[in-house]
Amino acid sequence: MLPSLAVFGLTIAGIIFRPFRCSEAFIACLGAAAMVVLGIINLGDAAVAVPSSLNVLGFFLGLMVVAAVAEAAGLVEAVTEKAAVWSGGNGRNLLLIVFGVGVIITSLLSNDATALMLTPVVFLLTRRLNLDPLPYVFACAFVANAASFLLPVANPVNLLAVDAFDLRLGDYLAHLLLPGLVVTGVTAAVFLLIFRRETGRTFAVPSPSTAGRPMLRAVIMVLGGIIAGYIVFSLNGWPLSLPVLTGAGTLLAIGSIKHILKWRELAHSISWSILPFVAALAVLVKGLEIGGATAALAGLFDGLLGSGGLAAGLATSISTAAASNVINNWPAMMISVTTLSGAPEAVAQNPGLPYQAILGGALGPNIAVVGSLSSMLWLVLLRRRGLYISAGAFFKLGLLVTPAALLLGSLTLYLLS
Repeated sequence: MLPSLAVFGLTIAGIIFRPFRCSEAFIACLGAAAMVVLGIINLGDAAVAVPSSLNVLGFFLGLMVVAAVAEAAGLVEAVTEKAAVWSGGNGRNLLLIVFGVGVIITSLLSNDATALMLTPVVFLLTRRLNLDPLPYVFACAFVANAASFLLPVANPVNLLAVDAFDLRLGDYLAHLLLPGLVVTGVTAAVFLLIFRRETGRTFAVPSPSTAGRPMLRAVIMVLGGIIAGYIVFSLNGWPLSLPVLTGAGTLLAIGSIKHILKWRELAHSISWSILPFVAALAVLVKGLEIGGATAALAGLFDGLLGSGGLAAGLATSISTAAASNVINNWPAMMISVTTLSGAPEAVAQNPGLPYQAILGGALGPNIAVVGSLSSMLWLVLLRRRGLYISAGAFFKLGLLVTPAALLLGSLTLYLLS
């Protein structure tokens, strides 16, 4: 167990601090290779881990292509203009708009989509309006996790519990819709309090651009199709990468036929390093599982369920959230699901426990940047654009925002259960 935790911990530290300015993807690949070289996992295990993440890799590739085409088509400028107009030139209103847009994107396309698509738009928006970008880009990261349990499709880790306990959409919404609204509302309120000075200024609303945007309508229509396809595929358990890749291919075909896209610029705007980064993370998580780290944590978690009632609910959500910040929310959710599946009597007495695990696994990563893939993608995307945010800054903000949101969300869920 200790070797797998050591390799995982050192790799995550390297990703955060980037010694010798090495790329995040290179460090993650080194960590994955170390898992094999040290004998924690064998090549067969690694070979299984990477293909099992092909659906996720395809999903990210499709989203990056869609985001790049959308940016080239002028969607960024269009959203910038609309957001500025809706805010009335008020920085606090703009922050609330970012939260609102983030809730919509996260609910319909997933928290990873919010990191990939919303973060660059918001960063460019703040630059154009001469605003401090920190409150707004932080909002992208935090709403991506806070809103990621509103719907089953909002976070891939949700599906681990949904599948294990056969959670129906109606029951899911009855348990988690109101807690999700409470959590996002608390997060936004605390943001307004913490960043009251940075967002208290006004700004001039930019004049609408008169430049033509021939691809914009096609991008909006394809995004609508992707959302519809994503929901249908999620409900039927089909690969979620297919509707996104289909939408990306459609946009590339339209751009090619109309001779609108500049292929070199398009290729440069895609963060290709994210693909090996995600594949390496899959190997690292596999190493934690085979190395015995997940089993050891599952044993600790199992002892918390004996308290029953509210204590068991809080123990489930808080322990899942805590584990997410140590070993990432994928293995943390696996531990919760495995433990709850082995305690059918506790779940029968408290049917809200699987939903408490979902809440903790989705919201918990808002403390440490390593807690969820969306937060790490967010960090990488901002670094590519020249904005460096430390893991310490994320952690300090997370400690101010997340405990209250987690507690109120868990209490609301318990009352509903």
